[in-house]
Amino acid sequence: MSEQIHEPAQAELPAPALWPAAPERCAYYGLPGAIVAAISPHTEADPVAILAQLLIACGALIGRGAHFRVEASLHHPNEFCLLIGDTAKARKGSSFDHVARLLCAAQSDFHDRLSSGLSSGEGLIWSVRDPQGPDAGAKDARLLISEPEFASVLKSTAREISTLSPVLRSAWDARPLALLTRTAPARASAAHIAIIGHITAAELAHHTTRVELANGFLNRFILLACRRVRLLPEGGDPEPLAGTGLTAVLSQTLKHAARAGQVTMDEQTRMIWREIYPRLSEAQDGLPGALCARAEAHTVRLALIHALLDGQRQIKPEHLHAALALWNYASRCANWALGAHTGDPLAEQIHAALARSPDGLTRTQLRDLFARNRSGEEIQQALTRLAATGRASSRHAATAGRPAELWNATAPPVASPVRETDSLRAAQP
Repeated sequence: MSEQIHEPAQAELPAPALWPAAPERCAYYGLPGAIVAAISPHTEADPVAILAQLLIACGALIGRGAHFRVEASLHHPNEFCLLIGDTAKARKGSSFDHVARLLCAAQSDFHDRLSSGLSSGEGLIWSVRDPQGPDAGAKDARLLISEPEFASVLKSTAREISTLSPVLRSAWDARPLALLTRTAPARASAAHIAIIGHITAAELAHHTTRVELANGFLNRFILLACRRVRLLPEGGDPEPLAGTGLTAVLSQTLKHAARAGQVTMDEQTRMIWREIYPRLSEAQDGLPGALCARAEAHTVRLALIHALLDGQRQIKPEHLHAALALWNYASRCANWALGAHTGDPLAEQIHAALARSPDGLTRTQLRDLFARNRSGEEIQQALTRLAATGRASSRHAATAGRPAELWNATAPPVASPVRETDSLRAAQP
């Protein structure tokens, strides 16, 4: 059998129309950037997907032995990330496979720290529980959850009796987790949980409601759009890191980072942080604003992970620049994915009905769609939300009697992609 020949990397595919502008180059700083640069030419996966999953997975492995203090709160290097892309076409799974293979080589117990099948808060707490009586508990409270079908998680959190959403919110906050409804209550006092989820834009829009936004569940996730960036009919080099020495460097770096303790900002970074903090803290309108409400916390955690993977116990300007670049991309992705979405299930049902009715529908016809189980006030609120996002408009049509108010589905206005926000420009050296 002839030896397989790996062709040089193909040219990058153009981004689809209206795709969010890619992260600034400084996002790919240091060791994570070197790893992504070595892998990227040999995969169809998006570099940002490789980078984000590498950062989140490394943060999960580092554990609670490192933290950044904000007042009385400790931010540990555990993060939640949601990759948004077409099923089978965005190569989300391929990007994680590269990361998993690297970390298995860098840390022998990585697979023991990896889990999936997130369906209940009880099951999650049990997997990282403290020892109690004859129960030895979990051997290690570090856990990386990989959910390739994250829509099922959103379905679970929507159930009234589900404990999944509050447990995950507490897990992101690094608070103790407990089950108080069991005969023998389970408790996880030092859980260190990170999540990587995969979802399509349509699924995200369908399952995003104002409940998840109001309770702060979804804004604990960094939302990142990813796509297939090149075509490799025969695949790339299966060992893209061979001979680079990067696996060994990562292995030593993770061991050092796990004992880092409190990480601080150096003086130059503090100056930059004071300048950009007000902009990160500004409230934004609509669903994208609600999804980006934890901008400061996500930026700090990403900067913390970058500093730890740089072997540092201080966050330096380059770590903050890298974190800001990825966060700014996440902000653009939130606008891209949900900028025109209302988060109101009734409004979305009405929009779907209007889209199927090119001649328009009256308020009476809309109420009839729901067998008059929805009040006129509820219909009005839903129509107002659709009009505010540019997805529906009304007009008056002449009839034999009084003019009828007809509602039609419309295409929302499209914002021009922004390559660099003011906050990042201010932070650049």
